[in-house]
Amino acid sequence: MTYGPAEMMCVALAREIQDRQVVFHGLASPVPMTAMKLAKALGKNFTYVNITGGVDPDWTKPAVIGSTLSTNLYEGAVANYGLDEIFDLACTGRVDISFLSLVQISQAGEINMTHIGGDYHHPKVRLPGGAGSATLTPVTKQTTIWKTKHDKNSFVPEVQFCTAKADSAKGFKVITNLCVFVMKNGLLEVESVFPTSSLEEVKNNTGWEITQETVPVASAPTAEELAALDKVDPNRIRYVEF
Repeated sequence: MTYGPAEMMCVALAREIQDRQVVFHGLASPVPMTAMKLAKALGKNFTYVNITGGVDPDWTKPAVIGSTLSTNLYEGAVANYGLDEIFDLACTGRVDISFLSLVQISQAGEINMTHIGGDYHHPKVRLPGGAGSATLTPVTKQTTIWKTKHDKNSFVPEVQFCTAKADSAKGFKVITNLCVFVMKNGLLEVESVFPTSSLEEVKNNTGWEITQETVPVASAPTAEELAALDKVDPNRIRYVEF
């Protein structure tokens, strides 16, 4: 069975999830959405909460559009909630993983979701803002950032604005179309490279210097993982972000 970066990312995100965890994804998150459904299909027993406000919706319903505000993330839910309640849940230490995204990130784990160009009051581009990143990153047990385009525009020596910063005392990972970064001693380092990429490609597309000479290659998706992925995502929503 063939696979590419989209399949590898979904599988890598799903592998982060463990039984009995509470896992959240936010807005505009088709890849994490697919990954969480994949984890369910693989038999992982965790609580799935999402930006739509559904708790454990019917994960067997395939997404038909890339929006994470669609009804398939609400139908069949065992409960529902407001956004303030997910923040309260995280602030009281009860969210195990938050899947969040970024526009810029530095090696120190500083995230920019606020603006690009100009200054704060007169930006060239106003970004979505930091409600999720600023609130959830400091208090979630593990923050896992995903980015489907790994390049020097996003992985920068210094962010233009620090919307949020990784807490080195908590778990923090970044999963891209090329590799997995993990926070160690206050800095991001390459944990593994995907079989579809190489350490050289990661270095060439990262704005800070990566001094590592060798890193493990992540395990390729298994036949079981790929079959489950096709089952939960027959409409190939995972490709929307690519």
